[in-house]
Amino acid sequence: MSNITIGIIKEGKIPVDRRVPLTPDQVKSILDLNPSLEIKCQRSDIRCFKDEEYEQAGATLVDDVSDCEIILGVKEVPMNMLADGKTHFFFSHTIKKQEYNRELLQTIMKKKIRLIDWECLTNKKGKRLIAFGRYAGIVGAYNGILTYGKRYNLFHLRPAHTCFDLDDLKTEYSKVALPKIKIILTGGGRVSKGAMEVLDGMGIRKVSPAEFLNEYFNEPVYTQLNTRDYNSRIAGGIFNRDEFYADPTKYESSFLEYAKKADLLIAGAFWDPRAPVLFNKEDISRNDFKIHVVADITCDIEGSIPSTKQPSTIEDPVYDYNPSNDRVEEAYTDEGNITVMAVDNLPCELPRNASEDFGKEFVSHILPNLLGEDKDAIIERATITQNGELTDKFSYLQDYVDGH
Repeated sequence: MSNITIGIIKEGKIPVDRRVPLTPDQVKSILDLNPSLEIKCQRSDIRCFKDEEYEQAGATLVDDVSDCEIILGVKEVPMNMLADGKTHFFFSHTIKKQEYNRELLQTIMKKKIRLIDWECLTNKKGKRLIAFGRYAGIVGAYNGILTYGKRYNLFHLRPAHTCFDLDDLKTEYSKVALPKIKIILTGGGRVSKGAMEVLDGMGIRKVSPAEFLNEYFNEPVYTQLNTRDYNSRIAGGIFNRDEFYADPTKYESSFLEYAKKADLLIAGAFWDPRAPVLFNKEDISRNDFKIHVVADITCDIEGSIPSTKQPSTIEDPVYDYNPSNDRVEEAYTDEGNITVMAVDNLPCELPRNASEDFGKEFVSHILPNLLGEDKDAIIERATITQNGELTDKFSYLQDYVDGH
């Protein structure tokens, strides 16, 4: 392997993101195994790990990483920090033609940057190889329980972002004293698995969807719902997973039967805009609609959950939704409102742990394909731009780049 220099960029997006693509320990391991590799670390006063820790791990501290062949970051890189002709890794938020990042993609192409999007790094079956989803689920579920406790003045937990790490967060679990409420968790991927870690850690019993609907419990319980549990074929017949993901317009939501039984919704399921919404704002006004707290980890604005009208922030994580006028109000102001937690950067609340898991997946699944042979075309499939042009897989973005 020829000499390659990898740069770890200082996160420049606002609000501040303290996560990193590689921890100091991971930098040391990479350098120990690859002596011809050089890792440069741009000085930063916002990272969850100190510059000195990277220096001690063997990285070279610099003020600028634009001379590195490969530059690793987490969030979108400010346009004035993009390095001409280099390879940038970050979450670009462009593949769904997000309007707010059109100029970013245009600039990347003008600078002839090879853009590799973390979100697009998948195996041959399309499963993502690297993500922060587990920690979105962990923090989202924790925030949901925190919000429920605060709304009903049951208990008070420290905000996740004030905890040093996950172990510190777990010391708060013993404070949770819930009445015999019912909780819904949607989804079956990394996010929901992370959420279940918290619910199980708090001693909340998991029950089946059928038990959730039909049985009485003298303790708090939760159920995990997958798409088949709350989507029904309009024409009748059994749920077909392949059909649903290919054409969700053939289905309608049956979520309302669960909403009549639940007190708290933790939403962790991916939602396709073509798919049915979980419920609509008219449903919320029904006398038998019970959900009054929503922790929307997915944070799809005006998406599957009508009460998610806007994202919230780590510093101000909760707002109320008034179903009678379809407006956002100050949190905890009216018993008839739904209290919504919709922080859109949840893993940032536990940056050390989230970064450690992310870096571990990078070292295991991505780095060998980056430095050596790109087995199964993992890097190739995730490359959005190269030499000033969109790659074939992402050619559908051309009209978006052109401003149409």
